Amino acid sequence: MKKVTYASCHITGGFWANMQKLIRETSMHAVYNRFDETGRIGAFRCDWKEGMDNKPHYYWDSDVAKWMESVAYIIRKYPNQELEEAVETLIDQIEKNQGADGYFNIYFTVVMPEKRFSNRDWHELYCAGHLIEAAVAWYETTGRDRFLHMMCRYADYIEKVFIIDGSAGYVTPGHEEIELALVKLYDVTGEKRYIKMVQFFLDHRGYNEKNEGDSINIQAHKPVREQYTAEGHAVRAMYLACAMADVALRMGDKNLKFACEKMFENIINQRMYITGGIGSSAVGEAFTVDYDLPNITAYTETCAAIGLALFAQRMMLLDMNGVYGDVIEKVLYNGFLSGISLDGKAFFYENPLEIPPAEQKAPGVRYPITKRLEVFRCSCCPPNITRFVSSVGDFLYTVDEKGIYCHQFMESVYEGENFTLMMKTDYPHSGKVRFDYRGQPTTLFVRVPGWCDGFQGEIKNGYASFALQGDDRVDVEFPIKPVCMEASPALGVDCGRYAVMRGPVVYCLEECDNGKYVRDIALYESAGFTEIDEKDFYVPVLKTKGYRRANRAALYVPKDHYPYEEVDITLIPYHAFANRTEGEMLVWVQVK
Repeated sequence: MKKVTYASCHITGGFWANMQKLIRETSMHAVYNRFDETGRIGAFRCDWKEGMDNKPHYYWDSDVAKWMESVAYIIRKYPNQELEEAVETLIDQIEKNQGADGYFNIYFTVVMPEKRFSNRDWHELYCAGHLIEAAVAWYETTGRDRFLHMMCRYADYIEKVFIIDGSAGYVTPGHEEIELALVKLYDVTGEKRYIKMVQFFLDHRGYNEKNEGDSINIQAHKPVREQYTAEGHAVRAMYLACAMADVALRMGDKNLKFACEKMFENIINQRMYITGGIGSSAVGEAFTVDYDLPNITAYTETCAAIGLALFAQRMMLLDMNGVYGDVIEKVLYNGFLSGISLDGKAFFYENPLEIPPAEQKAPGVRYPITKRLEVFRCSCCPPNITRFVSSVGDFLYTVDEKGIYCHQFMESVYEGENFTLMMKTDYPHSGKVRFDYRGQPTTLFVRVPGWCDGFQGEIKNGYASFALQGDDRVDVEFPIKPVCMEASPALGVDCGRYAVMRGPVVYCLEECDNGKYVRDIALYESAGFTEIDEKDFYVPVLKTKGYRRANRAALYVPKDHYPYEEVDITLIPYHAFANRTEGEMLVWVQVK
């Protein structure tokens, strides 16, 4: 199975065209300005001295590198001289300050040069990985190889220190990422040493490593081929899983593939929120145990949802099954998308499924913030969002000798080697999708979403197939209607409550629409839902009838003491919560 990248797929309209426009016209400038104000951009001059403001942090390189990677994706389709010059200026500074041995890291150049590669928790290889990914993207977009050659020198130095000499203070990185970058470097250069470096980092993880620290949180508790459950820091776990899947695909490693399959099953069956969010605990930003999915204190880092989508995408290349596309879709419209404000300027690091502001004043308990911020001390999520949205065309198609596989639905044009495939849709506003094909006869395989009930046609492994002639048209429709979803009995926190979904979109209640104490509201199931278009949300708002108690004066009373009154209820897409005013929010509601 071969991945089709965003470079061949031009998104021309609809939901994701709007999102990409928001990113390139607003978010990119907002993120850069915040990075400039906080010293991240200026830090690349490597001229900081003790006593100066904006002391660099050891993960700053990675924040800016992801922004640079985003620019590469954007200007491939939408040339922008201002953005391009900003990246070239940063490349100039990297080149100027890169060591003769190839090393580059701002913090360990100007703050603690004597501590280079001494502590696995200090993100050196993580930063290196993001710089390498940015360099690969820049080369693929511009054809200019200066940055790429600089990062090849860096990768060669990493090989020398970690593999040839074994002189580093640790064996494998505390935060996985270098592995994904080296795979991309291998793919673009064909240099086999880089894929062997990935194998080295995978094969040595979990084997009595030096300076282990918290082995579970950094996925060093077991050899990777024995890691059948998702453990520890959720982003690190997903980046590790991506690397495992990458190597399994390229090197035919069946044991790695099996471990990936088991880990993926564990995530989606026991450790994933209905929004596609993962990593339920703020302690270690981590997975905990099966079915531990609290709503109020859900950590569900935006980057972790992105990592899950990237993992699912790689699994799709190993095994064509609609479940992977279903998980990607869940992330796209919910658990990742809530991480950015509707105006594109502010972000959530965490994405809870319930906000009770009154309870969040209790001392001694850590709760997620209730208002998006423009920058964080650890600001990995904003540039991860910008690069993810700018390259979201990566998720549309794959191809093999049997034909073309469509996994996600976005109005777009796919220019293949000997064909053109146009997709026309306003998904997820409706489930109507039209394909217009010009080229040699082939077969089109279209994922039928797992939420879809009532699709007309034969489905195999989650896909419907259509024979395409030289010039052909295929119309499909996935009936979309609001549905109340219930959780497994093992998920005790959600027992007796329901989540409303419309197609792939999860909905929620907010205080600004429904008044205080939204947990007391019960939807009236037989009332049905009225759909009202709301341009700011891109998908309809749902209106329905419900009940709530009229009087709340006493703390405890006999059952049925407070009469229920019928009220009008409004539900909005979960991804749009906390964009109007701060207040209560709830995904899992009562239904009567």
